[in-house]
Amino acid sequence: MASLTTTSYAILGLLAIRPWTTYELAQQMERSLRHIWPRAQSRIYEEPKRLVELGLADAVKDHVGRRPRTTYSITGKGQRALNEWLQVSGGGPVVEFEALLKVFFAEYSSKDGVEANLAAIRAWAEDQNAENIAFARLYRDSGGPFPERMASILLVGKFITDFTDMLTTWCDWAEETVTHWPDDGPPTPPHDVLDSIANRPGPAGPLPG
Repeated sequence: MASLTTTSYAILGLLAIRPWTTYELAQQMERSLRHIWPRAQSRIYEEPKRLVELGLADAVKDHVGRRPRTTYSITGKGQRALNEWLQVSGGGPVVEFEALLKVFFAEYSSKDGVEANLAAIRAWAEDQNAENIAFARLYRDSGGPFPERMASILLVGKFITDFTDMLTTWCDWAEETVTHWPDDGPPTPPHDVLDSIANRPGPAGPLPG
């Protein structure tokens, strides 16, 4: 369906797991999607209503005490649309990484500024790794909230864990490299790193532009 976005399908995927209120959807997006599709969170109050208008979701209104709430669930039409979307290969990752962007412009900063950003990246990786371990122990010890989804969850969970480990390894190298930069003046480029990348086997890809 041309009017649906990736965020639309992300929400349909959550509704395929079980019905959710808007508040519960927001919580689940924070829990499971923020590392792979964070933009879904900004659409949480609009997109379910649009899915209902398209016949892809149902909405049931009731009350908790005196407070109204709406619970959304996927329809058969929504299940078919989700299945069709899942059969088509998706695009690759797009990295949005402010601290790394600042490292990219290191020559206009200071050595202290670069080291501060590397420390921020390491701190993020350590926090993420602690979260990865906590989730893994939860699923190992109790099965987690969706034990029937364990196989799919672990496919993505290992990617996020390996990505976090890669960042930590990169921080080890980057921090050691920057330690040897002069306090003033341009640093010496690590040509061994350039050679190690350029000399990898396999054809070179096309240059952008």
